[in-house]
Amino acid sequence: MTSTAAVPHLVAGRRLSYGGAGRAMRSWAATVTVMVLATAGCGAVATDDGRDAAGAATICGNGTYHWSGVRRSQELTALADPVTFPKGTEHYESHLKPVGDTVYRVVVSPVPRGVRAARVVTALGERLKVDEPLADPSEVVRPEPSEYFADTGDLEGAYYAWGSISLVEADFTYTCGATLPVRGRVRTWETVGVGFLPCSEPSDEDAGLAAARRLCPAGSPATEPV
Repeated sequence: MTSTAAVPHLVAGRRLSYGGAGRAMRSWAATVTVMVLATAGCGAVATDDGRDAAGAATICGNGTYHWSGVRRSQELTALADPVTFPKGTEHYESHLKPVGDTVYRVVVSPVPRGVRAARVVTALGERLKVDEPLADPSEVVRPEPSEYFADTGDLEGAYYAWGSISLVEADFTYTCGATLPVRGRVRTWETVGVGFLPCSEPSDEDAGLAAARRLCPAGSPATEPV
């Protein structure tokens, strides 16, 4: 199993830390109030001259989602320098350096009229039965150097450490009342975390394998897929 430890990132412009479970504590944006003329979740948009919106765009905020094409992937976001410990090393501290300049943002496109983007993400999380909420549109992960440390006791030999993000993408069809179906796409993430393992032990993560192939000595068990 991959070992996780605390490492800070910038999320939505604020610094926060990951706990032992490798899960980010998120800062949630204030809820945006949307005024909707609706009955039972659906309603018509009034025109400038006060006429009812018959024939105009209709909003509906209490519909259903059909999900398809769910795709999960993991990307390597940061690496520590290669390290080899003498026998009996008890403490390790290093810096994780970004491997690229990608800024990760939640995408919901298009957002159905009368529905918040965050609600669409929540619906995907409900469909996937995730243990923790998926990242919502208030969250941003930016590349920046961060500190990594481990107090595991009795380290020895070559080790590798990395940062990763576990992405989720899916297509949706939103239907509500008599309105036309809205087809769109969501891109978000489940977790942002770090890993730390000896080069004698392969990671069960795609990002861990990629890290091992860049940091561990050639021929190390960690450089081979599980």
